[in-house]
Amino acid sequence: MQDIVRRLDTCRVCGRDDWLEVTSFGSVPLANGFLDPADLPAEEPAYPVDVIVCRNCRLMAIRHVIRPDVLFRHYVYVTSESDQMTAHMRRIVGWCTRRAGLAPGELVVELGSNVGLQLALFQEQGQRVVGVDPAENLAEIANARGVRTLPEFFGADQGRRIHAEQGEAKLVLGRQCFAHIDDVHNVLDGATAVLAPDGLVAIEVPYLLDLLEENQFDTIYHEHLSYYSVTTLAHLFARHGLRIVDVERAAVHGGSIVVFAAREGSAHPARPSVNRLLSLERQSGLDSDDAYLAFAERAHQVIRQIGDLVRDLAGRGLTVAGYGAPSKGTTLLQFCELGPAEVRFCSDTTSLKHGRLLPGTRIPCRSPEQARDQQPDYYLLLAWNYADEIISKEQDFLRRGGKFIIPIPQPRVVTAEPVPAVA
Repeated sequence: MQDIVRRLDTCRVCGRDDWLEVTSFGSVPLANGFLDPADLPAEEPAYPVDVIVCRNCRLMAIRHVIRPDVLFRHYVYVTSESDQMTAHMRRIVGWCTRRAGLAPGELVVELGSNVGLQLALFQEQGQRVVGVDPAENLAEIANARGVRTLPEFFGADQGRRIHAEQGEAKLVLGRQCFAHIDDVHNVLDGATAVLAPDGLVAIEVPYLLDLLEENQFDTIYHEHLSYYSVTTLAHLFARHGLRIVDVERAAVHGGSIVVFAAREGSAHPARPSVNRLLSLERQSGLDSDDAYLAFAERAHQVIRQIGDLVRDLAGRGLTVAGYGAPSKGTTLLQFCELGPAEVRFCSDTTSLKHGRLLPGTRIPCRSPEQARDQQPDYYLLLAWNYADEIISKEQDFLRRGGKFIIPIPQPRVVTAEPVPAVA
């Protein structure tokens, strides 16, 4: 285990070692460590999920860092093509185009580019694109669809290489991958190595404030090393000659921020959104210990509530299945100690997961087509960040008497809307 995991002693943002110990969720297998039923290990490796906060820059992090090649060289998370996510990716293109002044022929570089769906949208409007993603299986898919992708971890070497081969980038983008990165300074060295003098770095991360206020404990797992506020990102960017010039809030992944940073001395003005969110974070207590400790107490309370509810339903002979098998879902099931006796199966659209067993719980994962043949009494909505879209799509299930359990921020049951009485 020593060669796979290391303990985080100094803050990856500011280098200090003054930590608030927030809570522990115990030791669990990796959230994306799906198992082949034909080759089951007697015991799955499990690693601690302990939450800490730097008292200097207020980075929230998990204490134990898994070696990145173990997590990401073969990856089963594929960017969602749901209506919600597709619309969001198009918004990203609009936001970045306006702020960076992108013109046809200019270069866009994306780190953690997955299968290239986001970069393909920039290609549609005439930009040159290069993606960098360590998952070799996903980079192969991206290249096959015509989005040039390097199967590597992004850093200073890759930034210099792209600059030498392709020239300066008007935009360096990282969507929902920055929280996965341990050596964030190397990544920003890569960004500044390729960034044009008037270019922008745009980083999208789940927003710490939303995580705390909405009890999103299930987004805390080994792949997510860091949980960022605007305050912390301002500390980080300043160390690389960058300053935050704008922030957009987005509803995706339970609440995210897209932070735009420019070089110090560039002509990009700082917009009011930056000070507005810095002020909101202070007002919400993110600069003190209390907000984090209160979250920990609420999180463990919600874990107990979800577990008790599902076990009670199963104990009464009602069938429960999981809707979706995202990383947050496998995490929630493990934290709540729910297994096949309580959750019969999980249905997920990702073909890489079909026929496999969820890590830790060994609940089988099935395709939506297979799930329709044995629909349960209740679906535990593990992909709760798509709740509105899913419930709208599954009205037939609700009309037949099925119910959804939405677990976050607190468990609640959704049933079919009653038909209004005819006067």
